[in-house]
Amino acid sequence: MKTIQSIDDLETLYDAAVPASLTKVITRITPHYAAWINAAKFCVLTTVGPEGTDGSPRGDTGPVLRLIDDKTLHLPDWRGNNRIDSLRNIVRDGRVSLMLMVPGANNVIRINGTAVLSADPAVTETFEQRGKHPKSVIVITVAEAYFQCAKAIMRSDLWGGDAADGLPTAGQMIKEQQAEFDGQSYDDNYAEYAKTRMW
Repeated sequence: MKTIQSIDDLETLYDAAVPASLTKVITRITPHYAAWINAAKFCVLTTVGPEGTDGSPRGDTGPVLRLIDDKTLHLPDWRGNNRIDSLRNIVRDGRVSLMLMVPGANNVIRINGTAVLSADPAVTETFEQRGKHPKSVIVITVAEAYFQCAKAIMRSDLWGGDAADGLPTAGQMIKEQQAEFDGQSYDDNYAEYAKTRMW
């Protein structure tokens, strides 16, 4: 397989960037972008570290991100599997990107910037779910934000139906690696188990 080895080779394949794709980039959160942030209950956080990149889904019952001011966002780190890959990366290399999605909306909001972690109770205790607080909060400084055109969501018909029917379950995927694992029991009980460990 022949691969592209230089930026010159890459750029010869494509036309010049559509001007609006460059001029739409903003360096602070405007009221319209704030409305999107306040509507988004789900985002993908991407980070980079010595071992490589990491993409982590994040979700909440209300806005997944809290808008502090036009350059600052807070993302609580709610209870998960304790791998803390994204958090390790942020401590070592603060570059982050976010993709915010709202079900039914074809546009995606992208935010690039830098982040630090705070375990300061003055920050973590401003978030509460069912009497619990996150152990840390990701404090993001916005460098740029822009909307991604709707073509990717439209092509994929992401919100158009239930494509999950017939896919392998999480229990089946674990059992594929660990033959002794009771994947059926895992799948049958996960929804109830997760309710006790959301926050």
